[in-house]
Amino acid sequence: MPPLNPESPLRSLMETFPIEGRLEWIGLRPGRRAPLLAMNHVEVIADHGLAGDHKAQRAGGKRQVTLIQREHLAAVAQLLRREAIDPALLRRNLLVSGINLHALRGEHFRIGAVVLEGTGPCEPCSRMEEVLGAGGYNAMRGHGGIAARVITGGVIAVGDGVVFEQEKSPG
Repeated sequence: MPPLNPESPLRSLMETFPIEGRLEWIGLRPGRRAPLLAMNHVEVIADHGLAGDHKAQRAGGKRQVTLIQREHLAAVAQLLRREAIDPALLRRNLLVSGINLHALRGEHFRIGAVVLEGTGPCEPCSRMEEVLGAGGYNAMRGHGGIAARVITGGVIAVGDGVVFEQEKSPG
């Protein structure tokens, strides 16, 4: 989709969020197929990802950090007839609440002082059948969250705000 004219009424609507989101959980995967480790805070490295996560070893790419909405975990749990879903099972780095991640695709946003750019959907993979059971893949479709690249690094912590970045940062 081409960028909207900054004067467009639709652009104004797309930049308005009712509340600030919140970082609820952080997970690092030290190696491929390794379980995620829950963290209270983490260093985020510009153009790499989360320090200690195996994906952060290389620069570049559109999947430096993956995010999922807490509100979507409830939907996935309901579809699987479960009470709850542990975010560590879903292979996403960050669990956020209170902000529509889909609306941040293609946009810059902040978590604490760190600036990310939503690069696209984070679709489920076949591992969802392994970790969630039969139907896990389909339960996650449309609820997989987004991928992002790191524009400005820093440290993030559980409880940090998640906000749309009105003006795009250089990067």
